[in-house]
Amino acid sequence: MAHVPPSFQPPGPIIFGTDGWRGIIAEDFTFERLYRAACAAARVLKEVYGESTGSNTVIIGYDRRFLSEEFAHTTATAARAVGLDVLMSESYAPTPAFSLAAKDRNALGALVITASHNPGTYSGLKIKGAFGGSVPPEVTQKVEALLAEGYLPQASTETAAPAVGFETFEPWAPYCEALGKKVDLGAIQAAVNGGQLQIFADVMYGAAATGLERILGVPVTELHGDRDPLFGGGAPEPLPRNLAVVMDRIQHRDNPSLAVGFVFDGDADRIAAIDETGEFCSSQVLIPILIEHLAVRRGLTGEVIKTVSGSDLMPKVAELFGLSVYETAVGYKYIADRMLTTPVLIGGEESGGIGYGSHIPERDGLLAALYVLEAIVQSGQGLAQLYRSLQERTNFVAAYDRIDLPLASLAVRDRVLEALQHNRPSEIAGQAVLDCITIDGYKFRLADQRWLMVRFSGTEPLLRLYCEAATLEQVNETLAWARDWAGQF
Repeated sequence: MAHVPPSFQPPGPIIFGTDGWRGIIAEDFTFERLYRAACAAARVLKEVYGESTGSNTVIIGYDRRFLSEEFAHTTATAARAVGLDVLMSESYAPTPAFSLAAKDRNALGALVITASHNPGTYSGLKIKGAFGGSVPPEVTQKVEALLAEGYLPQASTETAAPAVGFETFEPWAPYCEALGKKVDLGAIQAAVNGGQLQIFADVMYGAAATGLERILGVPVTELHGDRDPLFGGGAPEPLPRNLAVVMDRIQHRDNPSLAVGFVFDGDADRIAAIDETGEFCSSQVLIPILIEHLAVRRGLTGEVIKTVSGSDLMPKVAELFGLSVYETAVGYKYIADRMLTTPVLIGGEESGGIGYGSHIPERDGLLAALYVLEAIVQSGQGLAQLYRSLQERTNFVAAYDRIDLPLASLAVRDRVLEALQHNRPSEIAGQAVLDCITIDGYKFRLADQRWLMVRFSGTEPLLRLYCEAATLEQVNETLAWARDWAGQF
């Protein structure tokens, strides 16, 4: 009898989380399971977008993870088996480049091999629609239903023939050209070439590598630009614990000019930044700055979309400029869905995904970086100065953090969920609970205006704990309480 490691669990059903299906390579993300998922996804893309586009083509893209090219080939083979024409990327590229290609080339959509910010042991599959963004939940539900039925395309003489290759395309040039047209490249280039601004980019070994220099045409100090499927032993997620190198480089730079650092996740659709003092800036900081820049310096208008985990500063800044705010569940696909029906200025989530009504309905880390650069150059102020000014104008100062707790088992998850549903705390960290919002997870509003949010990750076995409060001390106090509360289960 073959030896089975005691930690091994047979793979469960293929489930699409907040943005795609992800799994551990060789455990639940295998070539065979990917083939099945890609067959179902390709068929659903044809059913949903075939009539509106008149197309029979699907874009296939991939990131720089382990076996990404090979997984992309399996995905293309599956799409061909369903009867679709395939347009395969010639290289890795940011996920939004493939979303843009789907829209610009009038394709049915894109199937992208990436596990985003997950550790190197993971791979994944994202499904993008013909409109250039993440497909809505009802589309992934159709894919899951087909998989539950055991769907595989029937073999035919045409589809069963060995693949002899796929038509390919170069993804970078059209993507960079499109992004460059959205900002004043000349002003940014002049500031860099004139020594007034230094740009750093930690691409975290991911798909953003070479991106900023391709678009800007000026020197960018890029860190971790080589391909490393193990991501330096960590995960390509733009969080402070992963960014000591770029923060140190900015803090100890030789040139006293303004500086900014950008950090991109593994497939470059998410962003964080480092301000001129070397401090971390999550999208909780960047989105308010971008709201002001787009509304004031660019003269754009539209709705501001935030997820339920977004900072309270976002609606306060929106109010300064007479902009309405719409709140969604966590997951950019909810923002993208809203963008398809409503004029939107900006939509963003606390984890770093930011998109724009003037672009495709897709989060785009490189475009966010370009708008931030334009804001710095046109204002003459660094990120720290811009953020401080907004805090003063709204009379709102807050600190924020998020921690992720690994769950020991599904049984623990079930017990935590049971408590959240039927035995919610009436007091948290010494503060009375005033309200609980359940758009996504459980967001507790407390008596002193701080909030704590508890939700389960849609892609990993984690309990996510979020908090915003007047001071970092209060944030830490609240998260410590939440960690202890969750630990009892």
